[in-house]
Amino acid sequence: MKKVVFKIVLLLFISGIVFGQVSKRGTTAASFLNISQGARAAGMGSAFVAVADDQSAMYYNVAGINRLKDNGIMFDHTQWIADIGYNFVGANLHLGSYGTIGFSFTSSDIGDMKVTTIDEPMGTGEVFTVQDIAVSVAWAYSITEDFTIGFNPKVVYQGIWKMSDYAMAIDMGILYNTPFKGITLGMSITNFGSKMQLQGTSSTVLYDPDESTTGNNGRIPANLSTEAWDLPLGFKVGVAYHPLISDSHDLIFALDASHPNDNYESINVGGEYTFKGMFSVRGGYKSLFLDASEESYTFGAGFRQYLMGNINFKVDYAYGSFGRLTEIHKFSVGINF
Repeated sequence: MKKVVFKIVLLLFISGIVFGQVSKRGTTAASFLNISQGARAAGMGSAFVAVADDQSAMYYNVAGINRLKDNGIMFDHTQWIADIGYNFVGANLHLGSYGTIGFSFTSSDIGDMKVTTIDEPMGTGEVFTVQDIAVSVAWAYSITEDFTIGFNPKVVYQGIWKMSDYAMAIDMGILYNTPFKGITLGMSITNFGSKMQLQGTSSTVLYDPDESTTGNNGRIPANLSTEAWDLPLGFKVGVAYHPLISDSHDLIFALDASHPNDNYESINVGGEYTFKGMFSVRGGYKSLFLDASEESYTFGAGFRQYLMGNINFKVDYAYGSFGRLTEIHKFSVGINF
């Protein structure tokens, strides 16, 4: 068993290094997959890879869903820049000795826009929209009491007007309770999969093969060529530290190091204090050391209410500064049972 654990850790580590060698800013498809999910995690500066203890673990580190005490479901809404919205739903169900399965669904909420042309800048009367969708079914399992692995296959879809494409991808993650009291390590690889290439009738144009010649057919139907782009592959290593855990007080600090394929390396840091398991305050800093990043400090708060027995209801809010691009607001509602 130890050999299996070692091979998994080694595979994740080597994969993160190899996939991260080519780093090109802004050159991937489905960039919405980089938007943090879960108001609790976002309030902690998205430093959640080694924490991963709610349904948003399917975004940060899928191994975490097997460490959740209860079954549950989370609904999250992100008020993104330019009045764009994103919605996330995550749910988990324990299978006893067979581990835990999870489900997540992410979609955009952009709304209709007018179709305009050079000749009709006020609109042609048509409307179009943009759609971003990701659906995943996850599974996580504890190999030992201290070591947990998880896998999260997903389907990613993007569409704009009459062009669209699908991609298949998978997330992989591990969590390890170290021999040092209160310290947990986490690693995850996200969005490892196929490329996306938008295709459709929107790329159809009328082409003149020789504009210098008169009398030829200058309205030959043709298609503009589109390229295939990688998904935003990411490799993250995180550490979480619980210096204080009691019936009345719970304090946690977390740090994540990120190595993506479409940007430079950066660090997320954050913390959370919870009083009597009911009231929480959070703060953090996202994209630390990332050159020219607009993201910076975050903060948030949460409330949990036990209704009956083990059933509890929770509400979380997070604020994130986005520099010159205004701010981000996130709201999450969850039920655990």
